[in-house]
Amino acid sequence: MMFDHLYEKNVAIAGVGQSEVARPSDKSAMRLTLDACLEAIADAGLTRKDIDGVACWPGDNNNGNSFSPVGPNALIGTMGLHVNWYGGGYEGPGPLAGVINGAMAIAAGLCRHVLVFRTITEASARRLDKNANALSNKTAGRDSSFFWQWYTPYEVHSAINLMAMYAQRHFHEYGTTPEQLAQIALTCRANAVLNPKAVYRTPMTMDDYLASRMISTPLRMFDCDVHCDGATAIVLSRMDAARHGPNPPIRLEAIGSALHQPWSWDQVSLTGGASIDAARMMWQRTDLKPADVRSAQLYDGFSILTLLWLEALGLCPVGESGRFVEGGTRIARDGALPVNTNGGQLSGGRTHGLGYVHEACTQLWERAGQRQIAPHQVAVAAAGGGPLAGSLLLVRE
Repeated sequence: MMFDHLYEKNVAIAGVGQSEVARPSDKSAMRLTLDACLEAIADAGLTRKDIDGVACWPGDNNNGNSFSPVGPNALIGTMGLHVNWYGGGYEGPGPLAGVINGAMAIAAGLCRHVLVFRTITEASARRLDKNANALSNKTAGRDSSFFWQWYTPYEVHSAINLMAMYAQRHFHEYGTTPEQLAQIALTCRANAVLNPKAVYRTPMTMDDYLASRMISTPLRMFDCDVHCDGATAIVLSRMDAARHGPNPPIRLEAIGSALHQPWSWDQVSLTGGASIDAARMMWQRTDLKPADVRSAQLYDGFSILTLLWLEALGLCPVGESGRFVEGGTRIARDGALPVNTNGGQLSGGRTHGLGYVHEACTQLWERAGQRQIAPHQVAVAAAGGGPLAGSLLLVRE
């Protein structure tokens, strides 16, 4: 094994919380954040006085824009927390960076209970300005935006223009079809129908999918996640402390955060991205294998990214994700590998990363209500695309 210290194995998820998920919400970004954080703290059997660490992504560096309207500084002051460590910032393995950083802080002995949160209010922003999230409007704190100056002259005004490049390459290399890709959107919608918080809960058919507007060939409207307002929070605890809580600890069995390619949306592998590096690292940090995974909450900011994660994580052979999901039976709630059981971001809402961890824990603790899948102990949550990628292998004790 190439790693001599597997720090995450002494860290567990002790509780989770989530605000309403709305399009848009009438609540302020801070109110949404507090709703999620207070729920997570109570779920872990703790009080605010127990929280001695705070982490999020991307943090306060966005100056309050809709992509990160609340960061650690604001939350600490509002909640009156006394912390020994806190952090937040864009750099790192994407939406799961807060979890990874918080786990490292616990492993380093800086704190015992870290509150990790992610808040987004993109639905409210788009109500005021439909172009609020266009790449041409990016600010210095958003998505390491220096490089967008090289993309926008070539009509890359939306992330979908980049994602379409990945999809088209996958179609060309492996024979993936629109009907196969559709199964990600259809599966997410079928799961969202049973999720009271999901943005889209109307059943969708293959005909509905194929009739939806083409946005950037070969990606259609239903291949894109749905902007929303919402906040998600989890409490990370040192393992010995987590065992005293009301929930069976969900151990961070292994983390993937590697990047062995250029940090660039067009220079990473077009049929894998950084997901390849993160997944390889994760499996090098555990004796478990892909066959042990019984549920997968995989990034679906765009449907093609879910296919890429299935392959990168070894949940199906490289190049065969289209055939793996064909018909939707394997990835359905009663299938061999249920995927995005809360509706993902395509139908549940773009909670942007931490929502996958929340759903994985909800399923592992068997409290998902109508959308609950078969009892299991091992789940994977992964988020990001292009040069951003992070993955977590989660094991319920």
